[in-house]
Parts: sequence; structure tokens; C-alpha cells
Amino acid sequence: MTQHFGKVAVLMGGFSSEREVSLNSGRAVLAALQSKGVDAHAFDPKETPLADLKTQGFDRAFNILHGSFGEDGTVQGALNALGIPYTGCGVMASAIGMDKYRCKLLWKGLDLPVPDYAVLSDDCDFDAVEARLGLPLFVKPAAEGSSVGVVKVKETGRLKSVYADLKQFKGEIIAERFIGGGEYTCAVLNGRALPSVRIIPATEFYDAEAKYSRDDTQYLCPSDLPDEDERQMGSLAERAFAAIGGTGWGRIDFLKDGDGRLYLLEANTLPGMTGHSLVPKAAAQAGIGFADLCIEILKTAHVE
Repeated sequence: MTQHFGKVAVLMGGFSSEREVSLNSGRAVLAALQSKGVDAHAFDPKETPLADLKTQGFDRAFNILHGSFGEDGTVQGALNALGIPYTGCGVMASAIGMDKYRCKLLWKGLDLPVPDYAVLSDDCDFDAVEARLGLPLFVKPAAEGSSVGVVKVKETGRLKSVYADLKQFKGEIIAERFIGGGEYTCAVLNGRALPSVRIIPATEFYDAEAKYSRDDTQYLCPSDLPDEDERQMGSLAERAFAAIGGTGWGRIDFLKDGDGRLYLLEANTLPGMTGHSLVPKAAAQAGIGFADLCIEILKTAHVE
């Protein structure tokens, strides 16, 4: 059954700030594929040139390189050039999904609900931004994942110094209105939404520590959404993912306000596949085990 996959490279590690998370995801995917009889092998582009995929006879790639290079369209373009089918989104969807600012622009242009935000710059009126968005608010680099660089600003006058600290990251720095009614996520697999997950962090917000290190983050799947809200979230997730050109699999993160309104937070075109990860939880609720999920994702491998 698995012979038609050929020799499969599980792309993991890489060069980004999310390298360790990628290695954890990659090991889990590798073990799952091998348990299903797939001829799968670890491949770390930081240690081996990507062009060696051809010389080593790989037939397709399961991309689990989180962050820059692996999630922003770079490795997708290289794999297209090499003619090696790969899982996940293509160049355009990956680039847009990695850029929170341009993703918001696209969604807003399609009248999809996004929280109010502002792009920060050296000469912007930080006091005016604080006044318009209100406190607390969130500040984040537009081109980082796994909550890298996300800061919750609660004190008047602090926005400017937080912006100065975050200028080390590439891309725009955005400030975003605080939406405090709950954090959710909804995975999309082959164009269809999986059950939503409610995220309840023990930390102040769902930061990298809550995502990867702590055991007291609560995940509700099925979530606490009423049936109608669940259907609405699934529809919004499918539409938002399709809007960026998403293919294969991905995840759309949501916020809910105190009145129950849902807002699109960001797209994740290469979600985690660790023990703490959310797509496997949603798939399990839909009756798809981890190894079968990896097989379903591998089936979507393509070149553009």
C-alpha cells in the first residue's frame, strides 16, 4: 500500500528560530511513516544540501521545516525547481501565510473578520496607536511563527520601547487589538475543516512556553463552541485557507470576543506535529490517528 510513495525525505530542522520544534515534529512524523511501512528518512537541510535529495534518490518530501526557509515559500520554490513533490502549501500560499500583515490585508479585503491592528514604524505616533487599539494590546513580528517575539503590552507608554526591541526581526512589526473571549484553532485537511480546538493556557497568553514546554495548557476538543459557532468557524477556516491559496493541510487560528464574535488571527501553513500539537488532536477527534494523519498528508505531495 505504501510502496507508491517511494523513498520519502522528512525535511526537519533547518535554519530558523523554530529549529528544535521542527526536529521534534520531524521525529514524530518519521516514526509514524515508518510504522506504516513507508521508506522514510530524516533530512536536515542545515546538514545536507537540498540538492542532495535528487542525488540520494528521494521521490517525495514530507516538509515539516517550521519557520523561515521551510514555511515561507523558500524551500517550496527549491523543491519545485528540483521536481520533487512535497507536502503542504506551495510558494505563494506559504509566503502569504508566513506574513501576518499581508495575510490580514488579504482577509480584510475579502471582508473576513480580523482584529483591528496597526503597522508600527520609527515615526509613528505610538501614543495614538495605544489610544486607538486600547490596552492591553499585542505586538508581534509579522514574519515569525511559534509566538516568537509576541509581547502583551499592558502599560501606557510602553509600546514604543517594545517596538524598538522587536525591530531585530525581519518584516513589519504590528500592534493588534486584544480580543479576550477565548483562543481557538481549526485545522484544514484537503479543503475540509477538522473539529475546532479551544486553547486555555495557564500562562497569560498562548506563548511558546505554553505551546511546547508546559503540561498545564488545556486543550478542549471537541471545543466549547455551540454547534452553529462550530459550523461558522469551520466555514471561516476553509475560506481563509483557500483565500491564501492553501493546499493539502494547514491551520487557522481564531480569537473570540466577549460577545461571541469570531476573528481570524493568523494562518499556519505548516503546523506542528509534536506531542503538544493541535492538528493531531483535531484529527483524533475526527477519528484519524496520528500515523494515518501523516499518511493522508503525504498523499497530498505535489509540485506546482
